[in-house]
Amino acid sequence: MPQSDIVSRRLQVHRRAFLLSGLAAAGLPWRATAASTLVKRQLSAPAYPFALGVASGDPNANSVVLWTRLAPKPLEGGGMPTQNVDVRWVVAKDERLMQVVQQGVAVATPEWAHSVHVEVNGLEPDRWYYYAFYAMGEASPIGRTRTTPRPNFLPQKLRYAFASCQHYEAGLFTAYEHMAREELDLVFHLGDYIYEAAGRENPLRQHVGPLLESLPDYRNRHAQYKTDPMLQAAHARCPWVVTWDDHEFANNCAGAISEKLDEDPEQYLIRRAQAYRAYYEHMPLRTASLPKGPNLKLYRNITYGRLAQFAVLDTRQYRTDQPCGDRNGPPCEGVFDPQATLLGSTQEAWLMDSLKRSPARWNVLAQQIMVAPIDQKAGEEIAISMDQWSGYAVPRTRLLSGLRDLKVSNPISIAGDIHSNWVNDLKVDFADPDSPTIATEFVGTSISSGGNGSQVDPNAPVYAENPFLKFVNRERGYVSCTVTPTEHRADFQVVEEVREPGAPLITRASYVVEHGKPGAQRV
Repeated sequence: MPQSDIVSRRLQVHRRAFLLSGLAAAGLPWRATAASTLVKRQLSAPAYPFALGVASGDPNANSVVLWTRLAPKPLEGGGMPTQNVDVRWVVAKDERLMQVVQQGVAVATPEWAHSVHVEVNGLEPDRWYYYAFYAMGEASPIGRTRTTPRPNFLPQKLRYAFASCQHYEAGLFTAYEHMAREELDLVFHLGDYIYEAAGRENPLRQHVGPLLESLPDYRNRHAQYKTDPMLQAAHARCPWVVTWDDHEFANNCAGAISEKLDEDPEQYLIRRAQAYRAYYEHMPLRTASLPKGPNLKLYRNITYGRLAQFAVLDTRQYRTDQPCGDRNGPPCEGVFDPQATLLGSTQEAWLMDSLKRSPARWNVLAQQIMVAPIDQKAGEEIAISMDQWSGYAVPRTRLLSGLRDLKVSNPISIAGDIHSNWVNDLKVDFADPDSPTIATEFVGTSISSGGNGSQVDPNAPVYAENPFLKFVNRERGYVSCTVTPTEHRADFQVVEEVREPGAPLITRASYVVEHGKPGAQRV
């Protein structure tokens, strides 16, 4: 049986369990006889309203966000009537939804594409819960979520994964099927959740619709991605913490500046507002991230007791334009512009203040782009990326100097964007190989973007000239991490094949950072 069918069958079993066991416990208006009839209808009906699955996110010690969107016709604007719909939700301690702890009704409105964001409060710290939704005579798949430990408690273990760059046309989301089997507490998605390009002839699978320019366009594209059963399974398994990169809106976007020189600035911001709205509608985000026109605040902290604090950053919305014509090449004067910024002054001040106040043993920057200035040319020639931190030398130095001067405990940076795996030592002075390492960088590869990758990078001999680089790999997959009070371990999980289903998961490399010793060592 194809892997996608296995995942779909698993979700059907969850729905069956909810219908037959959980509705009565939740006090919902169902009887067993009606439920059995509903199951038969649900599994054959083409207009199932929970076709996009369920998700949870942004947990804290007493609260978590539950998400779904009613969309019986996902690729046709959702296929919902232009009226409000009540959506019942239930949270329980057990996967059969018998031990209900909270329940309620949320209103799905057409203005927000009938999406639902339920902020469930009053939960117990550091425990797992199960949840589901009910609307239009149907029940959703059952999701699993959790709260984080109390702020003053030092947990002995955290398991999280981070992923990015899941181009629907480029390959299957096989990595998510494997991720859903891992025992993870959190998943961080670091951007390029969707791609905005028009559909093209593709024997594997094809984007529906043109280049994204309108709200319906962005909604349909998000919905198309959300129909993937492997992505749904990973979302339903544990809470996610999301941030964006560029392709959720437009390639290499920089603040209010379009990559297209001839694009009208006003129309650009209108399009950004549409993209941001659709993003919020399809993600498990709190109302604190509710978009306001072309603005949406995504940067925030996620804490896991005193073990780890994650500063979730936005390096797209507030940045100045990429220097040097946004090309890979030698640094021009713009790279050293003291007025340049990646985070914007408000986000940067917030970050430094939160790092200064952090009581956490491990402090992780969850962001989009590589910090280390990888030289991509051999010999004396220099070629760096202008879209990454390397194109913004002054803000990068300010960031790394801040980590050093504030004596931030065990700083780690995680990123995505470039469809490859990397491990780097981070220094204030990268030009001096003997300068102290003050942080560690783990960059994760793509889920599918770029198609099938390769274990050996053809540019590896060139990259080896960067003395701070420890590992590079171009296969597809994600990074799973295990954090304890004494170490942070990163396992680079890869699949060798994304054009065909069923590829096994391989741990290609593992690196450990010891408490109090910046820099990663291979194990």
